[in-house]
Amino acid sequence: MSFPLLTATAALPAIGAIATAAVPAAQRTVAKWVALLFSLSTLVLAGIVFARFEPGGDRYQLTESRAWIADFGVRYELGVDGIGVALLGLTALLIPFVIVAGWHDADPLETTSSRWRPTQGFFALILMVEAMVILSFLATDVFLFYILFEAMLIPMYFLIGGFGDRAHAGSDENAAKQRSYAAVKFLLYNLAGGLIMLAAVIGLYVVAGSFSLTEIAAARANGDLAMASSTERWLFLGFFLAFAIKAPLWPLHTWLPNAMGEATAPVAVLITAIVDKVGTFAMLRFCLGLFPEASKWATPVVIALALVSIVYGALLAVGQRDIKRLIAYASISHFGFIILGIFAMTSQGQSGATLYMVNHGISTAALLLVAGFLITRRGSRLIADYGGVQKVAPVLAGTFLIGGLATLSLPGLAPFVSEFLVLVGTFSAYPVAGIIATTGIVLAALYVLVLYQRTMTGPVNESVRTMPDLKARELVVAVPLIALLLFLGVFPKPLTEVVNPAVQHTMSDVQKKDPQPEVEAAK
Repeated sequence: MSFPLLTATAALPAIGAIATAAVPAAQRTVAKWVALLFSLSTLVLAGIVFARFEPGGDRYQLTESRAWIADFGVRYELGVDGIGVALLGLTALLIPFVIVAGWHDADPLETTSSRWRPTQGFFALILMVEAMVILSFLATDVFLFYILFEAMLIPMYFLIGGFGDRAHAGSDENAAKQRSYAAVKFLLYNLAGGLIMLAAVIGLYVVAGSFSLTEIAAARANGDLAMASSTERWLFLGFFLAFAIKAPLWPLHTWLPNAMGEATAPVAVLITAIVDKVGTFAMLRFCLGLFPEASKWATPVVIALALVSIVYGALLAVGQRDIKRLIAYASISHFGFIILGIFAMTSQGQSGATLYMVNHGISTAALLLVAGFLITRRGSRLIADYGGVQKVAPVLAGTFLIGGLATLSLPGLAPFVSEFLVLVGTFSAYPVAGIIATTGIVLAALYVLVLYQRTMTGPVNESVRTMPDLKARELVVAVPLIALLLFLGVFPKPLTEVVNPAVQHTMSDVQKKDPQPEVEAAK
């Protein structure tokens, strides 16, 4: 039997979580280094998966399949396609930066009982989330994916509610209440979606007789899968609702600003740059792959909701006074672009949506983590408490600016390529939707530049006059992310060549072809 590379890639952070949690309470620094070592080792394995993936090969590669719950037809099946390998790389890449950025976020504020191990718990939970997210990108058994989809909520709940943002205005008791509220809201929203999805998963098994994506696809290709139109639509809605909450898509988005606002900056990155990508990824793999006709049936409504998300999220970002909530609403707008690209049902739109998942993860991580460094120094998330930071901390201001420019998709930075493809793909199929979506670009320029102007330029606020610039540990986080934004902005080929063949498979699933341009005949 060949080496189970995919299992090893997902298992390594889980083993790291156990090892980190087992470090003695007094050895907090050791726990941090153990977590970082396992995250870097996972990155190495993810790099091997990426190197061994053949873009022109089979749809699912490095596959593994073992009996699990045989009586119910559940198997432990893994396989990676071009979209999954891109998001696997994103996850493995960002986790080391999340760990380094949150190096001191879980240090006890005062002397506590020797039995209390907040640092070990914080980093162990991060690694456990990484393991579940990676496995969800690899799972080709629907039931296995569902278990992971729900299980990752547990460590995320404790990361939000138990390790909240310390830069919180108000009393400690009030801050704890708000963290608890954000964590419970996150959990309830996602659990509700998961329960509906569970009913759809059971329904799919009743109709198809299998949980395996490959078996269901083969049955459909051979004409052995008879699914009534109404049944397919109900099953699609069950899956899509859960994914739209996770993504999040308007009007199911309201948990995200609370969760990101109350979480530490690294955990906020974990939420929006990594965990939420499971929702949009699953729309491509499961909604379009399992329910192609229902996906086409729902396209007009989904596109309308995506457009609302783009404009609504951007407008609310413009009016925010809290830095992290502004970035949260900006992410809602960006997820609208991703979902718009997916349901435009064009190769450019879906390639752009997949690239957008990766590029949004990198750009949001860069902006959020630098914003976290800024907030930690001042002890406030309010924009009004800053001003003139670029005069006292120019490197911090410069990295913040680049992260912000990437967020508004400035040409030359990675998100521009993906946003351009989404708009081109959408316009070719739905011109009016493409035009409306461009308003999100204008609004993005407004909220990013206003944020930078109010925090970094103008007279130096007395509260930031002695603010130190980025330190070595913080530069280790910011500089590589910015370099990656620049590299992928001018040379996206490493991603496009693995994504494009996978998108063609998805287009084949829904039996769609790109619209041909109308050329007026010469007179």
